[in-house]
Amino acid sequence: MYRVSHFVETFAWCLLAGAGIATLWVNLSPDTYFDFNEVRLFDLALPGDGLDGPRTFTLISLTGEMLMAFFLMFVGKELWEALYLERGSMRRPGAMASVFASFGGMAGAALAYLALAALFESAIEATPGIGWPVPLASDVVIAYVVGRAVFGAGHPALRILLLMAIANDIIGLIVLGLAAPTSGIAPEWLLLPVAASALAFFLFNWLPRRLDRGNQLRPNSTMVRRHFSVSPYLIAGAVSWVGVAASGLPPALGLLPIIPAIPHADRAFGVFAEAEELLTDTLNRLEHLLIWPVAAILFLFGLTHGGLELAAFAPTTVIVLGALLLGKPLGIMLGCLAGARLAGMALPKGVGLGELAMIGLIGGIGFTVPLLALAPGLPGGAMQEAARLGLGLSLLAAPLAWLLGKTRPGPRKTR
Repeated sequence: MYRVSHFVETFAWCLLAGAGIATLWVNLSPDTYFDFNEVRLFDLALPGDGLDGPRTFTLISLTGEMLMAFFLMFVGKELWEALYLERGSMRRPGAMASVFASFGGMAGAALAYLALAALFESAIEATPGIGWPVPLASDVVIAYVVGRAVFGAGHPALRILLLMAIANDIIGLIVLGLAAPTSGIAPEWLLLPVAASALAFFLFNWLPRRLDRGNQLRPNSTMVRRHFSVSPYLIAGAVSWVGVAASGLPPALGLLPIIPAIPHADRAFGVFAEAEELLTDTLNRLEHLLIWPVAAILFLFGLTHGGLELAAFAPTTVIVLGALLLGKPLGIMLGCLAGARLAGMALPKGVGLGELAMIGLIGGIGFTVPLLALAPGLPGGAMQEAARLGLGLSLLAAPLAWLLGKTRPGPRKTR
């Protein structure tokens, strides 16, 4: 079994460190904390925004809408490899378990949210069913840390958990954008990321390889790699981000369309595999350059989005927490079992009902990407803060999963 890169654990601790500082700050001096988050940084006019003037970026919006796009690109790269490469994780026996787990978990979370929202009056400003996309996403980096402690680094359940969490993050944000767009959906603007990705692929990927056909020295590909490196894809990424933001989808998804355009070695070792740190293709080289910037981004994201006001506890807190720790785990288990029955899907060796229950519990931790869904998904003010507290309380699933994992029979593989 492959070894997972150490930087994933670093990401988790950076995120939690930022959130811990933010939680202390917002409970000791809430006024200064919110003033810090809302400092006006710059204005940016985006096409198709539907606003009277340029969009104002504060520290919280800069982090959530711009900087987190690099984190989503980081995890999106892993999903792309799993789906596209010949030996990607999604092409291995039992990989469909991640697909059924992902859709089952999202369906379970949404249904539980709607059922609980019907039982509790969450807020005066709430409309029936509002906010159901909030618990759809998962938390990749925290899921990895907890999953590794429970299953061990080499267990197939860890791969299912990571792929499921990545898919939930990306699909959950897409669903959020369609269900609660910030300024209406303008799908024509999605032609911009498509064009940017296609042009970058043609000029800096396909064309040099085409010109080098039959020449083992590959002079054109070498020239492009030496003189242009990752710069064309950074430019294409900026154009792609503008197009996604103008379309009404969450801007954090803005860098995902360029991933298929970036040259990649035709091999994969697993989700966040340590062996990929030795690869020198452009996509992996770009990932290596982003490791420490993304760690800093996650710390800043935890600092700006992760402050939990303990006094914000309200029915919305219970609704969000119930969707994550009841609906999502049940949906993950039922999704996998239904897939096994209806699609003839075989679960990987070593993954049974007990492991599925643990995957469901850990998958119910919803902190990083679900926090991005709060602003567009719920009315501002008390309801958002109550939901944020519910997302934070879902972290309690981590020590619970660890304690239950201690009772699991059999050895757990470690690095």
